[in-house]
Amino acid sequence: MEWLLTPGPVRLHPKALEALSRPQLHHRTEPARELFLRARNLLQQAFQTQGEVLILTGSGTLAMEALVWNLFAPGERVLVPVYGKFSERFAEIAESAGLEVDRLDLPYGEVPGPEQVARPGYQGLLLVHSETSTGAMVDLPALARAFKEANPEGLVGADMVTSLLVREVALEAWGVDAAASGSQKGLMCPPGLGFVALSPWALERLRPRGYYLNLSRELKAQREGESAWTPAINLVGAVAAVLEEVLPKLPEHLALKAWQNDLLYRVGAELGLSPLPEVPSPAVAAFYLPEGVSYQKVKEAFARRQAVIAGGQGPLKGRVFRLSLMGYYNRYEALGVAALFREAFADILPAS
Repeated sequence: MEWLLTPGPVRLHPKALEALSRPQLHHRTEPARELFLRARNLLQQAFQTQGEVLILTGSGTLAMEALVWNLFAPGERVLVPVYGKFSERFAEIAESAGLEVDRLDLPYGEVPGPEQVARPGYQGLLLVHSETSTGAMVDLPALARAFKEANPEGLVGADMVTSLLVREVALEAWGVDAAASGSQKGLMCPPGLGFVALSPWALERLRPRGYYLNLSRELKAQREGESAWTPAINLVGAVAAVLEEVLPKLPEHLALKAWQNDLLYRVGAELGLSPLPEVPSPAVAAFYLPEGVSYQKVKEAFARRQAVIAGGQGPLKGRVFRLSLMGYYNRYEALGVAALFREAFADILPAS
């Protein structure tokens, strides 16, 4: 068995495995409709919104694209801080949708501050809450508040792909109008589902475009417990099963995820490794490679111990490595991973 220490896909929750072992469910039946509605209700609780959460068959990127294409019209001006690979992706999606994109480019690993987004003249702000490529986390409520003070009619859209079920999120309470996420990260399920959460304000502002990603069409179907197109219904069952298990004890779960990621950083500090992010996210620990050590060497040291890790992306490729316990790991397994981390680097840096 390989230990998945990657920031997606992740080690699956036992409740997801149990749900996925059930026979194929036909999506146009009453049991499927009941399951779909239950999953949507649980996701609404997870995002802490009084609005709607739509379940799409696809990845988190699909959800990001659906958010942009259905909330903004071509030619509208949006501000997109870029501080990692996925905030870069948000900017590219907005450009592909015909929006006028003002990029705020920051070094990978840094995060934008409220004063940098408090600029008038925009219809939207697109942010990545937990930047998976760097392990950095932004102060989303502060950024949303600063942007809306300057743009009272503006919409704030957030990528919550690696923050949902990893740290607390809340749409309306944070001033966030729409958020995108996926099944293969904090929800501890396989890849295949994207989620778009829409606040009541965002629902009023929908400007649907496209065919498959038309959220108004999806909303009409999903309110009845169906989807406009064939859903990955068994994955929907896995998501519902995990949420039913985790949500009643969410504070304890979030505390565990924070402790586990902090543990990885403590081990890194023991080994003399330099952390990448300015403000760490609990979803992933990212470190610069030691001088003279290649990512391939680090990857192979973990692979000899049946562990899979992740490297850098974009300008960080070949410069960093990333570890994550975002999947299903209990406290004692995390301590085992910490020991594995130390052991792998004993191979890499024997003199230390």
